[in-house]
Amino acid sequence: MEQRHILSPAIGNGLRLTRRAIAEGLAGECRPKATASHLDSTLVPAAVLVPVIERGRDLSVLLTRRAAHLANHPGQISFPGGRLEMEDGGDPVACALRETEEEIGLDRRWVTVMGRLDDYVTGTGFAITPVVGLTPAPERLTPDPSEVAEIFEVPLDFLVDPDNYTRQTREVNGVMRPYWAVAWGERVIWGATAGILVNLSSRLVGRGD
Repeated sequence: MEQRHILSPAIGNGLRLTRRAIAEGLAGECRPKATASHLDSTLVPAAVLVPVIERGRDLSVLLTRRAAHLANHPGQISFPGGRLEMEDGGDPVACALRETEEEIGLDRRWVTVMGRLDDYVTGTGFAITPVVGLTPAPERLTPDPSEVAEIFEVPLDFLVDPDNYTRQTREVNGVMRPYWAVAWGERVIWGATAGILVNLSSRLVGRGD
């Protein structure tokens, strides 16, 4: 059964982004983040789609909650995506669109690719290329239950507001590591997903990441 929730915005800062503003914000060159991923052959190349849903003038970002039985990051909030496969021909855009279609049933033909964000290198050895794509609101999505427990959306204006993010730390193998987090209702988006959203905010609104 499809589980998709559209959450109404709660913003008081007057932010309002448009398709044109997104295109202009993503027009610049991207840079590797934290590690020079294009020089480090030990990193696993991966890509995610940052799906921006259009409903008239309203824009939201689609996110997923990973299935609880997965070995890596069970139950965490993420973007659809995965590691590059041979069929992707080394193209992160092809990977992001393929993985999104497989995970949530969003037809790649409906996605207009607007650009890429900076590479994000994870502590688990992945070099992720985030691809931003706009799509009309899909009538129906079909999440793969083996990977996705839930699909939901959060207003783009909320997610690009830097004031909504906090810097936190957690201990990993005896080392305190910082990470970004943003709360929306009862959901907490953190880790790589929040880090990618902070970069999106920096590109579209400014104030740095």
